Amino acid sequence: MKDPRFDIIDVRAGIEEENERYAREVRSYCRTHGLFLINLMGSPGAGKTTLLVRIIDALKAEYRVGVIEADVDADVDARTAADRGALAVQLHTGGSCHMDAAMTLRGLEALEKDAPEVVILENVGNLVCPAEFDVGADLKLMILSVPEGDDKPLKYPLMFTVSECLLINKTDTAPVFDFDFTRLEKNVQALNETAPIFPVSGKTGEGFDAFILWLKERIHEGHRTE
Repeated sequence: MKDPRFDIIDVRAGIEEENERYAREVRSYCRTHGLFLINLMGSPGAGKTTLLVRIIDALKAEYRVGVIEADVDADVDARTAADRGALAVQLHTGGSCHMDAAMTLRGLEALEKDAPEVVILENVGNLVCPAEFDVGADLKLMILSVPEGDDKPLKYPLMFTVSECLLINKTDTAPVFDFDFTRLEKNVQALNETAPIFPVSGKTGEGFDAFILWLKERIHEGHRTE
């Protein structure tokens, strides 16, 4: 029963409503400008930037690739993306642990003059906050590295639930770590039956071709529906 002496305001609900409004704007922007937006998520050290470079290299002959780098500070990753020939913009989140849709829209607008066809948002590194905020992406792509352990779906279920594709990176380190691929797949599929899982090595490139074939098909489908 509500206490008549004070009001209760659900601040979280207001934040989510505003973010969803901006997410709709992002989707509309992407359709209007004919671009495919990828939200790349994962922990610090999972290998997001290493795999980002491989994705840029695999796509840049066919598409104009843009990158939005989200970091609390610094511009190291944006420089790395630009060095590989991508159109890059660095966003400083000012301490925020995630990107939201309004920030994403600003990043897209900063790239507009270069007319990218595929934009990859490298989200802030963690497995909690990025999963909670829809940025309006066409694809939510998650990276989990072998050294992080196969128990992460049990600890961070929302991230694995919302992700539409999972890359298991650093498979070349599997002999060193106690990582059970079968157990991981079982735990992921209990949360998300449709997300494909690609074991890859950012260092050696092993398994990457199969993922790129799948990704290009998703991009083609996205462009056909615009």
